[in-house]
Amino acid sequence: MVSNEQRRRQLAREKFERQQQRREAAQRKARRRNAVIAAGLAVVVAAGATAYAAGALGGDKDTSDTAADSAPSPKKVVDPCGKPAPGSPSGKTWKSEPEMSVDKSASYAMDLKTTCGSIDVKLDAANAPHTVNSFEFLAKEGFFDHSKCHRLTTGGIYVLQCGDPKGTGQGGPGYTLPDENLKDEKLKGNVYPAGTIAMANTSQPNTGGSQFFLVYQDSQLPPQYTPFGTIGAEGMKVLKKIADAGERSGAGDGAPNATVVIDKATVTKN
Repeated sequence: MVSNEQRRRQLAREKFERQQQRREAAQRKARRRNAVIAAGLAVVVAAGATAYAAGALGGDKDTSDTAADSAPSPKKVVDPCGKPAPGSPSGKTWKSEPEMSVDKSASYAMDLKTTCGSIDVKLDAANAPHTVNSFEFLAKEGFFDHSKCHRLTTGGIYVLQCGDPKGTGQGGPGYTLPDENLKDEKLKGNVYPAGTIAMANTSQPNTGGSQFFLVYQDSQLPPQYTPFGTIGAEGMKVLKKIADAGERSGAGDGAPNATVVIDKATVTKN
């Protein structure tokens, strides 16, 4: 026969066991809940890191509301140039460099009539005959007409780049030119002085085509871009107007804010 004391102790033990079971169950539940929360947090952190990496490396524009609210409003720039003349680039290409016909002893001048004003250039046929010969040929063919000057740099180097009928930096005449005049005494200390017109290339030897750049401020560059002429005083005023309007990306290298289109390019022999 179980005494009252024994019965009381048994009930207390059973109650304790039930409490212990409930406590262990609650702990297991809490551990599962915490594990889920931790896993979810890890996913969020990983996603955040991925998003940061994509933002830093991918260059895609963040279109979130937060980004839109925090991003500074773009500064409105007045376009200092006029509307382009009617027409579009011809897009013609050739398989080989044109036959040499330039007179190395003569003086040549190039006039770039742009939407921003005329840029006058004195060409150096004596020291860059292949380049001047090509420009004379392309100008006669109307190759440069109606083409955009697609690139303006405003930090470190200070140039306006033109000569691509596609307006993307990827176009050319279909042929390449030999490098010339790379030991020009004007290129002292690896500086292309303001007023220089030189050929763009792929940074590999003898890869110039039709793209060229106009230097509006002394620019530190390795002497691997053919200098083939000098920009006149009036042309420099036009370049300064274009440079003062800045470039669109805000990073110092992009499309100019000014609408720079070559309406007509001519090369004349004096």
